[in-house]
Amino acid sequence: MRDLCLASRTSPDRDFEKQLQHHVVLPALVNAHDHLHQNCVPPLPQKTPFRNSYQWAGAFQSHFEDARVKVALSTPLPARLWHGGLKNALSGVTTVMHHDPGHAMFAAADFPVHVSEPSGWAHSLHLPYGPDVVASFRASPDDVPWFIHLAEGVDALAAGELQELRQLGCLGRNTVLIHGVGLDDAGVADLLRAGAAVVWCPASNLALLGQTIAPHRLRALFDAGRLALGTDSRLTGARDLLEELKVAAAHSDFSPGELLQLVTGRALQLLRTTAPDDCIIFRNSDGDPFGGFRDLQRAQLRAVVRNGEPLIADPDFEDWFAALDIPRVEVRLDGEAKLLRRDALGPYDAAIREMEPGLTLQ
Repeated sequence: MRDLCLASRTSPDRDFEKQLQHHVVLPALVNAHDHLHQNCVPPLPQKTPFRNSYQWAGAFQSHFEDARVKVALSTPLPARLWHGGLKNALSGVTTVMHHDPGHAMFAAADFPVHVSEPSGWAHSLHLPYGPDVVASFRASPDDVPWFIHLAEGVDALAAGELQELRQLGCLGRNTVLIHGVGLDDAGVADLLRAGAAVVWCPASNLALLGQTIAPHRLRALFDAGRLALGTDSRLTGARDLLEELKVAAAHSDFSPGELLQLVTGRALQLLRTTAPDDCIIFRNSDGDPFGGFRDLQRAQLRAVVRNGEPLIADPDFEDWFAALDIPRVEVRLDGEAKLLRRDALGPYDAAIREMEPGLTLQ
């Protein structure tokens, strides 16, 4: 039996205490790579793996003519960004790195997640999208992480991208490579000497390329404290970070405790940010909180807590919402009854009902 006592960051004079038995409270999760506005776009059908992400991007051009893609992209950008934030929050994620241009709504107190800022980014070396690679790197101070998709492939082009990045003068201690599938042992060693890091997105890698980073290379990155986990968007990746963790467990030798580090403390260090009052609560009676965490589905989360306040929780936590005067709505998440704080939907109730499978508003 334990007492849970949390103070609201927005109302610090209001505490809530609840007695819980056979529960675990863990830090809220951190998604180190997502494209928030792309989570409602249908994936590109494919029969065989691509050699690199540029081939996938080329093939996607005809997919823009798909009627489902047109419908998804006709949804206004703010609604799609909000949906991406809520998608993460429903799975226990309260901090996200959004690898695309920022938006004013990210600063709103009711946006469902913390979007990690400040940060610098370029999309990749060979796609004409986003900021200029060299200019954006030079504009990022040493203490601000700078993100770029790199070595997202299994061919010579992907394998040579780390050398290209070094020649451009963009491999430094604040460089964070997204994917890194094409890195060999020498490339990983070179990256670590530079003090750079990698965000691993195994579900996306397997979907596009048919393989991901080898376990011994992941171990080297993890032991150096230079690895975190991300989902990419649903356009290529897993449904959410909890599902991504299951893929990560199947393609690595990481223990459940190490997997937790990849989506909590290690990720916060890589993003150079904090989330001190955020946590997740779930039932666990077997004495192994890490094992229970690894097998979680989002509907099994008893509560997701952001800024010391419930964002979504089971119905028996209604007194918590009431104690903090938080308006809430009844929803079902993958068939399970939940209470969702009303402002987590923003002004986009109808759009989110269309975009988020498994979420229904009662």
